[in-house]
Amino acid sequence: MSEPASISSGIASRYATAVFELSKDAKGLKALETDINALAAALEGSDDLRTLISSPLYSRDEQSAAVAAVAKKMKLSKMMTNTLALMASKRRLFVVPQMIASLRDMLAAEKGEVTADVVSAKALTKAQTDKLAKTLKASVGSAVNINATVDESLIGGLVVKVGSKMIDTSIKAKLAALQNTMKEAR
Repeated sequence: MSEPASISSGIASRYATAVFELSKDAKGLKALETDINALAAALEGSDDLRTLISSPLYSRDEQSAAVAAVAKKMKLSKMMTNTLALMASKRRLFVVPQMIASLRDMLAAEKGEVTADVVSAKALTKAQTDKLAKTLKASVGSAVNINATVDESLIGGLVVKVGSKMIDTSIKAKLAALQNTMKEAR
């Protein structure tokens, strides 16, 4: 990991831990979850918002005013609004996406859930997703949230990653293994 990325993740982790602990003490974890989902959706859907939090061209005052307006418009909780205002005043808004990821991990751990990253050749149906979640729950022993993505280069099958475990049943991987076997046979 590069040093700037490591520093950014450290900053994000400290803010996430503070917000999580304060929300937990105030019995506001549900509101925190709603806030981070709304904030993540806003960041994903708005190029202007992503530019605002990452561009050094905006002054502290401009970032603070813009973040306050966005928080008010999105009806974020007072805790999240104050956190974003503090981050703007310290020029730390660029770590908001990493903070959201850290908060999601903390909330999942609090609920006893794990996240499974699933890559498939085509989009999974609701029934397939539910069946996979049920199978993974039996294997892992706790509730599983599925983060599904599509990669058509897999041809077929799935690549499932839960924590440090990875299961690759894709046709692409099987073809690569067959190719290696054939090379060794020469």
